[in-house]
Amino acid sequence: MRTTHAGRAARLAVGAAAAVALLAGCSTSSGADEAAARTDVNYALPANATPNWIVPLGIAGKLATHNSAITRTLWEPLVAYDGSEGEMGRVASADLADEITFSDDSRTVTITLDDRTWSDGEPVTSADVKLWFDLVKGNTDVWASYSEGRMPDNVTEVATPDEKTVELTFDKVYNPEWLQASQLTLVVPLPSHAWAKSADDETPDPALAETEDGAKAIFEYLIAQGEDLGTYATNPLWQTINGPYSLTGFTDSGQVELTKNEKYDGDDAASIETVNLLPYTSTDAEVNAVRSGAVDYGYIPTTGLDAPEQYESLGFAVEPWAGWSITYLPYNFNHPELGPVYRQLYVRQALQHLVDQEQISDVIWKGAALPGYGPVPQNPESDFLSEEQKANPYPFDPEAAATLLADHGWTAGSDGVLECTSPGTGDDQCGEDVEKGQQLAITILAQSGSAETDNMFAEIKSTFDQAGVAVTIESAPLNTVLSSIAPCTADQADCDWQLPFFGTAGSWYFGGYPSGERVFGTGAASNFGSYSDDELDTLMHDSTESTDPSVMQAYSKYGAENLPVMWLPNPVYQVSVIKEGLEGTTQDPLASFHPQRWSWAG
Repeated sequence: MRTTHAGRAARLAVGAAAAVALLAGCSTSSGADEAAARTDVNYALPANATPNWIVPLGIAGKLATHNSAITRTLWEPLVAYDGSEGEMGRVASADLADEITFSDDSRTVTITLDDRTWSDGEPVTSADVKLWFDLVKGNTDVWASYSEGRMPDNVTEVATPDEKTVELTFDKVYNPEWLQASQLTLVVPLPSHAWAKSADDETPDPALAETEDGAKAIFEYLIAQGEDLGTYATNPLWQTINGPYSLTGFTDSGQVELTKNEKYDGDDAASIETVNLLPYTSTDAEVNAVRSGAVDYGYIPTTGLDAPEQYESLGFAVEPWAGWSITYLPYNFNHPELGPVYRQLYVRQALQHLVDQEQISDVIWKGAALPGYGPVPQNPESDFLSEEQKANPYPFDPEAAATLLADHGWTAGSDGVLECTSPGTGDDQCGEDVEKGQQLAITILAQSGSAETDNMFAEIKSTFDQAGVAVTIESAPLNTVLSSIAPCTADQADCDWQLPFFGTAGSWYFGGYPSGERVFGTGAASNFGSYSDDELDTLMHDSTESTDPSVMQAYSKYGAENLPVMWLPNPVYQVSVIKEGLEGTTQDPLASFHPQRWSWAG
């Protein structure tokens, strides 16, 4: 047997922009004394993006990073993997695993659990790990992290030889680094003694989850309970926790109160007694709260980087929070009208040529976003990134875009909007299933609450309109956008969305290993636009099995050139303002906050 050690992804250093230690030692003595007396922290949630889920079983529309961060304070994962300690790697103090040992043939991993208890005094056992597997295996159609062939499909056996040992057997040999960073991190042990039931008045029985019908019934029960946000602070289910905080308040407006879990017996105990997570309808409203002193850890618009002293004079450090992420607009390839258009690679190439990423990054985002040209995060650089992606296969070039469209049978109509005048599948025609007279008129549904997002799409609309591509911009709160874009088929009434944007703070955050099967894999739950490409599927599959960097680089190249989505500048998660005296706030590039590490100096 061999125990794995930190690999390439674990050694990926979080750059100066991605994880910044707080400069908290420059406060006056009176400020330090005041900070030392504090037992609470007021943290600002993203604008117009209220929490709407805490259950450690994700479903569509509930995977926002702030939801996941709250969940992790209540229920610790089997394996924690993030950048909260200054580099990407396992954070053993924040998970339930003690030792993780791979067999010599890498087909089996044996995980021994820490000696931990739930808040009701019951021990955390291997049965709790197995309950998670049973529920997820029986509900892959609704579990939002599902990608066919990956977790849990790739686990052929879950053995529990004793209460503190779990043995997972995989269907083949995988890259151990990928397994630890991208698969085992999905597992969240569930309190089988309290949750293995399908109704309030039932006696929990983990054996129920071992049947297909039982697993569905339990899953449906827990999800139904989770939809009742008003009972989050009182429902007995959500009081059985093992994390450093308990949830003691949850209002209709999305304000959350976390209170130190006095029964926590792990290694990541909270210092701050009460953490208040505060919702705001806009960045302007949140900035007013920062200025008034109502927020200790908040954010400002990127324009604030032009004059940080206005916040520093109020006692805040100004720190951009960069993420290990990519940002994009998914195409709805199954849209009943535009789907056939989006399926034409030349159309996607033309539209990509119309996005001036450098100008948008510099002028609109004030340098708080950086261009991104493909499926692998580009900042900080890693050996996962191909030269082709770094070089930008489709630089801003309206003339190239016009040529691509004209050469494939698109001409301007009387209203100036391009329309297909040469239908068919020839090299100089519009392409398969694109009908004569079809206009190139697209609709973007963007999350609201951000001036930068609004200005970015105003710029894109202007450029597209000049090229004959009509653009309609609609906006809605983040939760509304995410709940409106489930993968669909053309005959479904709710398949009328085209290009949604949910990336004001980055569209997708990776673990240490940035394989894209959950986002771009055929049939993946988070592949909102239903993109499907056999070659890309193969490359993603290979990247999870090989330790050769060239395999990931081939995936990077193919994704950059074949455009499963429209690539956009990747913004920082936020430009943070952090009150002097608040320590332990290293900003995790996975965009999760870890309030248990925070403390007031003194």
